[in-house]
Amino acid sequence: MTTHPPSAPPTLEDVARVAGVSRATVSRVVNSVRNVDPKLRETVERAIATTGYVPNRAARSLVTRRTGGIALVVSEPERHVEAFTGGVFGDPFFGRVVEGVVAHLRPQGLHPLLMLVDSDEEREKLVPKLRQEQVSGVLLISLHPAEDPLPRMLTDAGVPTALFARPGRPAPVSYVDVAHQDGARLAADRLVARGCHRVATIAGPAGTPAGQDRLAGFRDAMARHGHAYLTVAEGDFTEHGGERAMERLLAEEPGLDGVFVANDLMAYGALTVLREAGRRVPDDVAVIGFDDSRVALSCRPRLTTIRQPVEEMGAAMARMVLDRMADPAGRAESVIFDPELVVRDSG
Repeated sequence: MTTHPPSAPPTLEDVARVAGVSRATVSRVVNSVRNVDPKLRETVERAIATTGYVPNRAARSLVTRRTGGIALVVSEPERHVEAFTGGVFGDPFFGRVVEGVVAHLRPQGLHPLLMLVDSDEEREKLVPKLRQEQVSGVLLISLHPAEDPLPRMLTDAGVPTALFARPGRPAPVSYVDVAHQDGARLAADRLVARGCHRVATIAGPAGTPAGQDRLAGFRDAMARHGHAYLTVAEGDFTEHGGERAMERLLAEEPGLDGVFVANDLMAYGALTVLREAGRRVPDDVAVIGFDDSRVALSCRPRLTTIRQPVEEMGAAMARMVLDRMADPAGRAESVIFDPELVVRDSG
């Protein structure tokens, strides 16, 4: 008597082929992720019935468990805890990211667990702690991505991860970002259109991709407008850093009439120094920031700035990590958002 080996059970790939959708879409339906188009869900469910696919309940439980299911990890080089938390929570930018993340996760019945990591020792402990807390995915905000090993550590450990801003070191990690150089070019074009001739910039930290890209984009655009040299003062993305940098610019280039500042917090500090120096904005010096945070509306005069859609970026990051949780074998994804010039009173 001849026996035949039993046929292999249908897989996610079989369902995807019958439904004509991606493996990730099938996985999201199987794992009851809510942000799936109803028509797609119906198509996948029909394909499941046709193929006879039976989900692996053990694997599914790893994805769908809800106890601390997603962590929002904020990573910063080693410093005192007070300085770390004050820097993070004192920056309105962070609140906008969280707002976007929560807006996307709440309808899924998910609430992110906040974790602050500010030392090499804490970074080494992070992956075991995630497993202890039954965390299935990580939303990572790295304040100094150029020197942060966490994106690679998390992906090497197989933790579904999405990063706010491109990683400073190569890593197969999904991320969202804004087209920083394009935004800086918008600022340069605006200053030139206003008739500014002696233009300077307060750059972000040289060790951050955002700082590097905004400076490079501004320099390139100003060169195209015929400005071969720019006076540059580096700041640290804080209000106090903007004050110190503006003081250096005025000392080196007292006749400046236009300034691009790499974020709104530094622009707020720069405006304070200009006011104390008796320089009228925008009559004597036009000032343009970057972010379009709530700080821009608190400035006097109100700040002309480059908007990055931070809330939408946070939501996209949350969507990415849900996709990776549903399909851990999927490829890393990047989404780059376009900046926009927001004209107010300062430039």
